[in-house]
Amino acid sequence: MIIPKLKHTESNNFFLMAGPCVIEGEEMAMEIAEKVVAISDKLQIPYIFKGSYRKANRSRIDSFTGIGDEKALEILKKVGERFDIPTVTDIHSAEEAAMAAKYVDVLQIPAFLCRQTDLLIAAAQTGKVVNIKKGQFLSPESMQFAVQKIWDCGNPNAMITDRGTTFGYHDLIVDYRGIPQMQKFDCPVILDVTHSLQQPNQTSGVTGGLPELIETIARAGVVVGVDGLFIETHMDPSVAKSDGANMLRLDLLESLMERLVAIRKTITSF
Repeated sequence: MIIPKLKHTESNNFFLMAGPCVIEGEEMAMEIAEKVVAISDKLQIPYIFKGSYRKANRSRIDSFTGIGDEKALEILKKVGERFDIPTVTDIHSAEEAAMAAKYVDVLQIPAFLCRQTDLLIAAAQTGKVVNIKKGQFLSPESMQFAVQKIWDCGNPNAMITDRGTTFGYHDLIVDYRGIPQMQKFDCPVILDVTHSLQQPNQTSGVTGGLPELIETIARAGVVVGVDGLFIETHMDPSVAKSDGANMLRLDLLESLMERLVAIRKTITSF
């Protein structure tokens, strides 16, 4: 798989998708990107900047959804150009695929939409890398059919992201057996550390989370050989406009990555 502008691919490290949940403005996006680029260069981690240009799946109608599609997409494009790194954003309908593809390098399919054939086809037909999040309601084995839809469109560039499986009403659980199972489909498998720690369906209408377990989930993913990690980060998650309850504080990212890279080196030395 070829992801444009992806650096440090010879380092034998996991790659990292990291950034804010949603683009709140240009200044914050640039600040986060600059910090993560410095960390990834120091530790030789292949890095893809992540930011949603719009949040379509919200619990309440008054939840923040974005600063405007074109404005946010332009910021994503500027991030990619300024730091010479690939960028990823999620899309929610077939009509959005071609639009977003003009600005980013990777199109992401949200977990709740991973079976939407028209959306997968539209994303595949852009020629971009397509990252499909595994539905919380699907087995790992079922994701082969989502990947096959991308391949059947003549696009070989598909990735899968595991973001946990629904466990009751208010929790998710990561079944680490799913990582090697999905790697058998011959595409990279990513562990979404952030969203596997969500606690959805809260009575307040605001999703909760367990950020104190970020390192636990990430460590386990690295140990079982995940190809990439997905981590949302923010300077101050307490004021983030989306998913603040399970995001990693930006100033904690470097030390976490140092420990995870050390684990990766230990695992690959055997």
